[in-house]
Amino acid sequence: MKKAILRDQFRQQRSALPEKERLRRDDLLLIQFQRLQIPDHATVLLSYWPLLQHAEINTLLMVDFLQFRVPGLQVAYPVADFSTHTMKSMLAQDATDFKKNAYGIAEPVNGTVLAAEAVDIIFVPLLVFDINGHRIGYGKGFYDRFLSTCREDSLKIGFSYFEPVEGIDDIGQFDVPLTTGVTPGDMYEF
Repeated sequence: MKKAILRDQFRQQRSALPEKERLRRDDLLLIQFQRLQIPDHATVLLSYWPLLQHAEINTLLMVDFLQFRVPGLQVAYPVADFSTHTMKSMLAQDATDFKKNAYGIAEPVNGTVLAAEAVDIIFVPLLVFDINGHRIGYGKGFYDRFLSTCREDSLKIGFSYFEPVEGIDDIGQFDVPLTTGVTPGDMYEF
């Protein structure tokens, strides 16, 4: 199936999930994620702030778990430049202020910008992924541009409320696949 069709289909399916069911699936995603072997050298995570109005997965659960599991973990969040469809990762501390951008996405406003090569783990937002690790994102290419500048050994992790689809027909040359996909029922390594 084509990306646009899958994007619409899974956006509708995710939005149709009752809140109680999303909370249940968030817990199951966390249980699956806890099985992942985190490399010893992984000390920097790029996460994203979940948009609850879009029924996004609560990645804050996974961030909390990693902070417990990896003492001293540094957590960064993306800051988007909508004029160039690029983003940078900005380190967040306890005192970091977040401000919603024009699209309602919370971004840190006072932190240190990290080079893409410094990021060890990236939580990649998506609607669904396929059995080969390709994902359906939101269609602007921010993450593919960023991921193409990251180290080859960085973990690119996507979380989905749904099991992977068989395939995505229109994968492009600039699409960067995940290394790991997590669903409420399983974890997939690519």
